Amino acid sequence: MNYQELGLKAGIEIHQQLDTAEKLFCRCPTLLRDTAERTGEFSRYLRATESELGEIDRAAEEEMKLVRKFTYYTYDSVCLVEHDEEPPTPMNPEALEVCLTIAKMLGMTPAEQVHTMRKLVIDGSNTSGFQRTALVGLSGALPDGCLIETICLEEEAAQRVEGETFSLDRLGIPLVEITTAPCMRTPEAVQEVAGYIGMVLRSTGRVKRGLGTIRQDINVSIAGGARVEIKGVQELDLIAEVVRREVQRQVALLAIRDELLRRGARVDHTVVDVTALFSGTKSSILKKAKSILAVRLCGFAGLVGREIQPGRRLGSEMSDYAKKCGVGGIFHTDELPAYGITAEEVARLREFVGAAEEDCVAIVAAGRERAGCAAEQVMIRAEMALAGVPEETRKMLDEGSSAYMRPLPGAARMYPETDVFPVVIDEPLWESITVPELLTHRAERFVSEFGLDEDLARQVAFSERLPTFEAAVAAGVRPTIAARTLLATCRELARDGVAVDRVSEDEILALLSAVEADRAAKEAIPDLLTELARTAGEGAGTPQERVDAVIAKMAPAVSQADVESIVRRVVAEREAFARERGMGALGPLMGVVMQELRGSVDGKVVSETLRRELGRLLS
Repeated sequence: MNYQELGLKAGIEIHQQLDTAEKLFCRCPTLLRDTAERTGEFSRYLRATESELGEIDRAAEEEMKLVRKFTYYTYDSVCLVEHDEEPPTPMNPEALEVCLTIAKMLGMTPAEQVHTMRKLVIDGSNTSGFQRTALVGLSGALPDGCLIETICLEEEAAQRVEGETFSLDRLGIPLVEITTAPCMRTPEAVQEVAGYIGMVLRSTGRVKRGLGTIRQDINVSIAGGARVEIKGVQELDLIAEVVRREVQRQVALLAIRDELLRRGARVDHTVVDVTALFSGTKSSILKKAKSILAVRLCGFAGLVGREIQPGRRLGSEMSDYAKKCGVGGIFHTDELPAYGITAEEVARLREFVGAAEEDCVAIVAAGRERAGCAAEQVMIRAEMALAGVPEETRKMLDEGSSAYMRPLPGAARMYPETDVFPVVIDEPLWESITVPELLTHRAERFVSEFGLDEDLARQVAFSERLPTFEAAVAAGVRPTIAARTLLATCRELARDGVAVDRVSEDEILALLSAVEADRAAKEAIPDLLTELARTAGEGAGTPQERVDAVIAKMAPAVSQADVESIVRRVVAEREAFARERGMGALGPLMGVVMQELRGSVDGKVVSETLRRELGRLLS
C-alpha cells in the first residue's frame, strides 16, 4: 500500500510499569503473586458515574449494557486501598521522580502542579470503577522530530485471571503513560518510535522488565477513515503488522461503504422472531436457544462475508458488537448453510423475512432479552457500515488483527480526584533530576572502552543483567568473560534445562570474581553455574560462601606441579600419537587434559604446559 497516498496518520501510547518499592497510592510492595497464594476474595458490581457536567462517558455506558459481577483475589501483600475500602495515601515520591527523569530525557516541560484525576473504567480492572492518573509533563520531542505530547503517572490495573475474575496484586503498581502526536506516516515508523521510547525507558534502570510490564496502544487513521485505538500490543515486532492490518481494514470498510451506497443499501429496523422456523433444526446452537431473532440488511449480500483483515469479515465486526449483549456471536446468510443449518432452513428464513437476492439476513440466538439487545447491536453496526469507518477502541488479536472493544472515550471520562493533594514541581526539584546515559550510548562506550564487538556490546547494554555486568567489570572481571557468561553461557544452560534464574546476581558476581582471581578456570563456569542452580535454597550462607563451597566441590584448586604431572602422563600414554602428529596433537591432547582437570585450571595455562611438554618430546 502507498501509505502516503492513503493519508496514514499514527500515534502511540506506551504504558510502562515502574520498578519502585511501593505502589503509587499505598505502601504495598509491587510484587506479583501466584493466585494459589491468595488469602481471600470478594465481589463487586460496577456502574458508571456522571461527570461534573452530569454526562456519562459513552465508553462506560457501553460497558453497562450487561450487569456483571466481578470477583477479586486478595493477598497478604494487598491493603484496603486496593479494595477501595480506605482513601489513597499521598503519591509515591519515588515513582514521581522516575516519571520526571523520563520526562527530562524526552525534553519535556514539567507541569507546575501535578493534579491527580480519576479516569472512569468499569470493565472490572479497578475495584473503584476508576483509574487514578496525573499529568506530569508536556511537549517533548524524539530525534526524528516526532513530538511527545504528554507523560502521565498512573496506577496499573488489576490483572485479569479469567472471565470476570481479577487479581489485586498488580493493581496500583506505578505506571507511566507516554503519548506521541499522530506524527508517524508508515507502519515501520510506528515500530521504530516505540522501540526508541522503550530504549529510553530501559535506560533509567528503574522500569520493570518481562512480559506484560510494557504495552502499546496504537492510534491509526487514514484519509476518509477514522481514528481507531488498538489496545494491548505487547510485542514490539508486531507493531508494524498491527498498523498494516488496521489500514487494510479501513480501506476495506471504505470500499464496502462505497458499494453499499452504490446499491442503495439500507437496514430494515424490523426485528423478526424466527424461533419457530428452526424448531426441528440440527444446529446445536439454535436448538438450545430460547429465542432466535432475524434482521434484514437490504443490499448487504456478499459484503457481510467480505474479508477486511486476515481471518476477519464485516460479519465479525457485527458479531463483536452483538457480544456486548452476552451472546456468543451471530450467523448471517453470507456464510450459510453451515454450522448445522441447512440450505432449506436458509431458504425458509429468507422467504419469511422477505429478503431479496441482494439482501443479507443476520440471526442471533439467545434468551429473549439478550437476543433483542444483540439484534439491535447488529443493526447499529450495519448502519455504521453505510457511513464507513467508526471511531472505536479495539483489542489486538493474535498475529496483528483486531476486534471491537468499545467506543472511543470522551471528555466525560475524567474528573478530579478529591482524595489526593497536588504535588508542586518547583525549579529545585526539576534541577535535581539527573539524566542517565542512554543504552545506545552505553553500547558504544562498551565497544570503545572494553573492546567488545558491536553486537555483544548492544546485547549487554540492553540485557536485564546489565547491572551485574557493570558490577563485575568494576570489580576487575574481564569484560569479555563477564559478557559471555551473562549472555551466552546463561542462555545455553537455560536452553538445556538448567534453572539458571535460581542463581542470584550476587552469586554470579562472586563466581566471576573467583575466576578472575584464578580460583577457578573460566572453562568451569558452566558446571559451577549448573551446581549453583541445582543446590539453590539448600542450606545457608552468603553468596560468596556458596560459590566457594561449589568451587571446592566441583573444581578444587590444582597446583602447577599437578598440572605438569598430568600433562606428562597424558603425553606419555599417547606418545606414538604425539610423535606422529607433532604439534598437531596439541588440540586433541588438550581436550583429554581439560577433561581430567574438570575446569580447575585455566585453559591457557594447560595449553602452555602441554606445548612445552610436546616440544620436549619432539626435540
